[in-house]
Amino acid sequence: MKATFPRTARVRARAEYACVFESARRTSDPLISLHWLPAAHPPRLGLAVSRKVSPRAVVRNRIKRGLREQFRQIRHRLPAGDYVVVARSAAAAAEPAQLRSCFLRVLARAGALPVTPADGTMPADRIPPSPLSKPGSTTG
Repeated sequence: MKATFPRTARVRARAEYACVFESARRTSDPLISLHWLPAAHPPRLGLAVSRKVSPRAVVRNRIKRGLREQFRQIRHRLPAGDYVVVARSAAAAAEPAQLRSCFLRVLARAGALPVTPADGTMPADRIPPSPLSKPGSTTG
């Protein structure tokens, strides 16, 4: 799949939005809320950025542009279905990098992206066992 954003990759009709809002899995963050409805077609994105987020169209369009670009870049990694992102008022003051990382975090929390392990400073074979684990146990 190419990293483009054609019309077929968009949730467009009111009925499609209604179906997603009615029966989708929902995950939230302070900046955005994600509604994900698994389906048989390739991943599609819908955006809802209301005037409550910002009365200025410039701000609303900046939010949509950043989320659209992030979706375009990761679309090939996402499971099939409809993804509708609802921006919250805090998104108006957020930096574009914050919005992008928030979008990835919400996708991972919803189960659409694999969770990336946190980078540590110590190699895995050198991590001392937890004081709460039993001696000899392999879960540590």
